Amino acid sequence: MTGANPDPVAELVAFGLERREARWLVEEFVTGGDPDALPALRAAARRRLDGEPLQYIIGHWPFRTLDLDVDPRVLIPRPETEELVDVALIELAAAGSPAPFIVDLGCGSGAIGLSLLAELRERGVAATLVALDESTDALDVARMNARKHRLQAVSFVTSSWFSALDDSLRGRIDLIVANPPYVGEAEMAELDPVLGYEPLGALVSPDERGIAGFADLALILGDALSWLRPGGSVVMEHGEDHRAALVDLAREHRYVDVRDLDDLSGRPRVFVARRPA
Repeated sequence: MTGANPDPVAELVAFGLERREARWLVEEFVTGGDPDALPALRAAARRRLDGEPLQYIIGHWPFRTLDLDVDPRVLIPRPETEELVDVALIELAAAGSPAPFIVDLGCGSGAIGLSLLAELRERGVAATLVALDESTDALDVARMNARKHRLQAVSFVTSSWFSALDDSLRGRIDLIVANPPYVGEAEMAELDPVLGYEPLGALVSPDERGIAGFADLALILGDALSWLRPGGSVVMEHGEDHRAALVDLAREHRYVDVRDLDDLSGRPRVFVARRPA
C-alpha cells in the first residue's frame, strides 16, 4: 500500500481486502481521521491478507450484548453459540430459580457464561457463575471480559471439565453450559485453514463410539448428571453428526426432556437435557 489514496477504505480494497472488512479495520484503527494511524492500519491489513482472523486483529468482537476481548488464546465467538445462550435462558426461565447457579465448562473468552450473567442481571435475576477451563491463558481472557463488563458474581477455576470443581457442588447446579471441542482430527484437516489460528485444544476432540470428535461431548454428558440438581439442565453445542449419538447417550444415562435443536442455518447444533426431578 502506497498511501496515495486519500480514502483508506478504498486503499485497502485496492490492496485486496473485502470492502466490509476494510471498513471495519478503518473504523478500528483510524479514529478521528488521524493520519498517524495509517501505518497501524496498513499493518493490520497485511495481517488479514496473510490469513489471520479479523477478530484477532481487531482484538475484540461482539457477542450478543457484550463486546468481548479476544485473541489467539481463545476461540472466536460465533453466531451459532449465541443461539445456545437463547436456549439456556429458556431453560432457566422454565426452572424458575430466583438465583440460579451456572457452570460454564471450557469457558474460553467467557462468551456463554458471561452473557448469561449479563442478560440475567438485566432481568433482575441474580445468578452465580463458575467458569472453568483447563487453559490458564483462556481464563485470563475471561477474567478481563468479566472486569470489562463489571460482572462480579463469577469464579474462575482451572479445570479439565469437572475435575477441579468443588465436590460440595454436586447435585446443586441449575445449569451446565458448554461449547466443547467437537471436531475430529481427520475433519480438522479438511476445514478452513483460518481455524489454524485458533487454539487447537478448543476445537479438536478424540473420537468416541466410532464417532469423530465425540469424546468430550460424551464425557460431559456422562458426568453432568451427578452435578445437576434435580430438574437442572445441560445445554451443549455440538457438530452436525452428533445428534443421534447424544440423544441415545442421554437416554442411556436416564436424562429426561431430551431435545436437540437446529441452528438458524438448519443444522443440528444445540443439545438440551434435564436431570429427572
